[in-house]
Amino acid sequence: MDTRTPAHDHSPWLPFESRRRARDEKREAVLRTAVQLFLEQGYHRATLNEVADRLNITKPALYNYFRSKEDILFECWTIGQERVEDRIAEIEAFRESGLATLRMLVRAYAVIMASTFGASLVRFNAADLTEANQKVTLAGKRRIDRAFRKAIKQGIADGSIKSCDVKLTAFAILGALNWIGHWYKPDGALSPDQIADDFAVRLTADIAKRSPAIRPQKKLPATKSSGTVRNTRKK
Repeated sequence: MDTRTPAHDHSPWLPFESRRRARDEKREAVLRTAVQLFLEQGYHRATLNEVADRLNITKPALYNYFRSKEDILFECWTIGQERVEDRIAEIEAFRESGLATLRMLVRAYAVIMASTFGASLVRFNAADLTEANQKVTLAGKRRIDRAFRKAIKQGIADGSIKSCDVKLTAFAILGALNWIGHWYKPDGALSPDQIADDFAVRLTADIAKRSPAIRPQKKLPATKSSGTVRNTRKK
């Protein structure tokens, strides 16, 4: 029986998969630290030196993971946008009534707005991004708006929502939801789920043809507000 130690055990280098996993974890740590600092101090006041200090690394080390401060900002927005679009796809797959779909959208969006990456969708100024990235963020906002309008139109057609101005109704609902990203505090009296449950009724009660009480809905997977940050952006 050959009991010799495999050659890679003597190597100072980690196996490829381990190195990639370690890099992804470090990249995630940079994003989480940066988005928190940007939200606390504002994008322009926060510096990469402060991000590095919080991570106990040097500023040049940050450039192993991101090319610039703007690159980090755009990635924070991307993560928030991906989470919203993932939820939209899950909800639309249920093929519920327009009212039920709209309420699920409201609830899912409210929970995401109460997270750091969700807040990055509304707390940061797109003008701080490159022109190309500004176009990407604008397209993302339009996709969210279309999903809410689609649910409202569906509800009018199936009789679950009163006849109304679809555009203005979507604007009003999304406007209220976006402000959660500005005023929500993790140490506040209400949890994200409590806020989401309340808003799902409050923001749709006036347009609902049926009772404003929410009937039991299909359970959605937990929002990735505290899960692993995915590196999916392609530029």
